[in-house]
Order: sequence, then C-alpha cells, then structure tokens
Amino acid sequence: MTLLVVTIALGLLSRRYPLPGILAEYTGDALYATAAYWGFALLATGARIQKLAILAFVACLLVECSQLLSWPWLQDLRATTVGKLLLGSGFKWPDLIAYAIGVTLAATVDRIAPGSHVL
Repeated sequence: MTLLVVTIALGLLSRRYPLPGILAEYTGDALYATAAYWGFALLATGARIQKLAILAFVACLLVECSQLLSWPWLQDLRATTVGKLLLGSGFKWPDLIAYAIGVTLAATVDRIAPGSHVL
C-alpha cells in the first residue's frame, strides 16, 4: 500500500514539477503503469509477478487505446481532473514504451524484495 501511495504521489509531482527533456513527457506515464502494478498486487496478493506485470500492462494499454474513442460521455469524463489523470487525454504510442518501463520497474522491485507491494 505504501508503494502505491508513494508512486501516485511521485506521478502527481512529475506533472506539477516535470523533469527535464524527454523525462518530462514520460515519467508520469511510467509511474502510472507502476501504480497499476501495485494496485493489482494489492488486489491479487498471491499472484505471480509475471501475471501482475501482464495485468498492469494490459490495463494501461486498454486505457491508452480508449483515448482513440471520442464518445461524448467519455470526453466529458476526460475533461475532469480525475478523468484526465486516470484516463489520459490523447493516444500516443510512445506511452506504451513508458508503460512497459514502469511495469518492469515495479516487477523488478517486487522480485528483489518479495512482498514489497504489501508494505
């Protein structure tokens, strides 16, 4: 739980105080995927790291692909602060690379320190 909260806080800070260069664009996306991993790890405490990583990446992929949809109710939801933070605002394929990096980071931490996601 602590890792999820810290990851969310870092993600929000990365939007408010962006890092320089390419990191400004993709740090938040990587942390979004990391938070997804920790979220799934909390929901499925006995799941294998590989399964958690796949779930987190697929969830991020689905959210990113949903940005290609322009249904009015979905656009209205994305226009809110929470909606924009959770669902994003526009499809960008490089975000998928950032998601893969974020999930890999979380899975690596989980592999090095088993059970770390329940902290």
